[in-house]
Amino acid sequence: MTSSFNIKHGLAALVVLLIQSCEGPYISPVPDYPVSMNVNLTAGYPTFKNSVGQYLVFAKPVKATDFIGYGGILLCTGVMMDDSGNSQYYAFDLSCPHEVLATTRVSPLPDKLGEVKCDQCGTVYNVGFGFGEPVSGPSKHPLKRYKTMLQGDILYIYR
Repeated sequence: MTSSFNIKHGLAALVVLLIQSCEGPYISPVPDYPVSMNVNLTAGYPTFKNSVGQYLVFAKPVKATDFIGYGGILLCTGVMMDDSGNSQYYAFDLSCPHEVLATTRVSPLPDKLGEVKCDQCGTVYNVGFGFGEPVSGPSKHPLKRYKTMLQGDILYIYR
C-alpha cells in the first residue's frame, strides 16, 4: 500500500464529509430498517480479528435475534490499524444507495483493498477508511453506515 493511496482516499473522504456538513444532516436514500447483530470474532471469525482490508458479508441473519438492515450487512476491517495495533471495524448496508433495492448489493473487490462495487450500476465505493463514499460510477451517495462497538471479542453492530 502506498502513501499516495492513503492520501488520495483520505482527501476524498474529507471532501465528502465537508460537502455533507455544509448541507445539514445527511439522509441516505436507503430506508431505515432495524439493525442489531453481534459477532464473536474469536469463536466464529478468528482470522477477521486484527486483520486489514477483510470483509464479512451477512445477506441473511445468522441468528433469529439478528436484524441486518435493508439489504444485509457488510462488515469490514479498515485498511489501517489504530495506534494500538488493533483493527478498525466498519459496517455498512449491502444495498447500493443508487439502486435502492434490497436485492441489489455491493460486493468486495478482491483486487482492490478497501473497495466494494455494486453488481448492478457498477459504482465503486471506498469502505477502507469507514466512509463508504463513491469513488467511481453513477452514485452520488455513500453507503449507509452502521455503528460498531467492540467489547472483548464481541463486535456489536447497530443503527
